[in-house]
Amino acid sequence: MSGTPLLGELRRLIAGEGPITIERYMALCLGHPVHGYYRTRDPLGAAGDFTTAPEISQIFGELLGLWTAEVWHGLGRPAPFRLIELGPGRGTLMADAVRALKAAAPDCLAAADLHLVETSPTLRAAQGRALAAVAPHWHEAIDTLPDGPAILLANEFFDALPVRQYQRTARGWCERRIGLDGDTLAFGLSPDPTPAIAADGTPGAILTLPAVSLDLTRRIAGRLARAGGALLAIDYGDLYGGTADTLQAVARHRFADPLEAPGETDLTTQVDFAALARAAAGAGAVVHGPVTQADFLLALGLAQRAERLAARASPGRAEAVKAGADRLIDRSPRGMGHLFKVIGIAGPNQPALPGL
Repeated sequence: MSGTPLLGELRRLIAGEGPITIERYMALCLGHPVHGYYRTRDPLGAAGDFTTAPEISQIFGELLGLWTAEVWHGLGRPAPFRLIELGPGRGTLMADAVRALKAAAPDCLAAADLHLVETSPTLRAAQGRALAAVAPHWHEAIDTLPDGPAILLANEFFDALPVRQYQRTARGWCERRIGLDGDTLAFGLSPDPTPAIAADGTPGAILTLPAVSLDLTRRIAGRLARAGGALLAIDYGDLYGGTADTLQAVARHRFADPLEAPGETDLTTQVDFAALARAAAGAGAVVHGPVTQADFLLALGLAQRAERLAARASPGRAEAVKAGADRLIDRSPRGMGHLFKVIGIAGPNQPALPGL
């Protein structure tokens, strides 16, 4: 196993306290204040570990900017309103959204008070460069976001939040933990089952409980129910949940062992959209969708926007525009248009959300 800086700390932690939960492992690997994956690098793009939709095509952010304007109009054009992005990456999505708003809905842009929830110093610096003209405010968490009507965008945010996992055994659902096999990290199970879990499952099935995501969803949904607004979340995941193990690691655009090189690889799990919907509805919000990313983007006019961009571009650039747009709506089993889903959460008594 690679001797990453975080591995030594994990060995000492486990030796002293015993095996740790998947939730704690993910939180340390991704968010450790010194050695956490997102604290130490820009993971995006060809030189990084993965590429997100805003990096593939400018159309993605542009359409979300226009989506924001339409939702704002449906809210009664409040001024100011909080335009919030959760996990903004390099700021590419928001920069494209701002450009679209400046051209098509300058009144909405003028009313927007921009806030970014980001923990990475490296990515904050990139966001500052990309969004210098609109002077964003940064937050470590949603707790410090100002009150008032809000429109929140969250692209590939929920998949990186820590989860707990349980495996079905003859004794019941036992929590998965990470311990040591010699000096090597290894998966194991708690010796006693968790009696509160009564779900059905065949032996070996894995149940994922996204407690952090559900808590965050309830808090956002409660805010939207009180003050008005909407959350748009786009992520890879399952519409109806399931009992498969979806914990995965990615490094240099390839899948990796989640226990290999802790702190040096991205860790994610598929988002359970049905669970998010239940959490939001329970907090008093209205759920729109989920739908596939392909259906959502096509409903917003992706094909027409791609045609207009390609018509004004050089032949080489036109091909790149088309390739990027096609990748976003690819409906093949491993394509983004199929794997990624979109859900909207809004306050009650608001118009239907565009595309959903």
